[in-house]
Amino acid sequence: MVSASGCVDGALQCQLCTHDDGEHYGLLDEAEYGSALWLRWRGSTGTELAVLPDCPVADPGPGGEACCLFAGHVEQHTWEGVETLGGVSCTN
Repeated sequence: MVSASGCVDGALQCQLCTHDDGEHYGLLDEAEYGSALWLRWRGSTGTELAVLPDCPVADPGPGGEACCLFAGHVEQHTWEGVETLGGVSCTN
């Protein structure tokens, strides 16, 4: 990720499935119950902090693994894609 200062920070990566354009979201910390603090950025044009509610969707299969993203995210839930992306989770 390129910060507003122009420095590259390899410790924070976008948690959404692989994509080249659009907004990116990196999880910073859990916030109040049912929400988390995210860093949002688009290209190298700067960053913004956002407290977003947790995604309420859980895997309908056995175990019911919760999605680790925020409500209203685009693309797949974190528990999807393991089969369709060759065993690679969206958050890796």
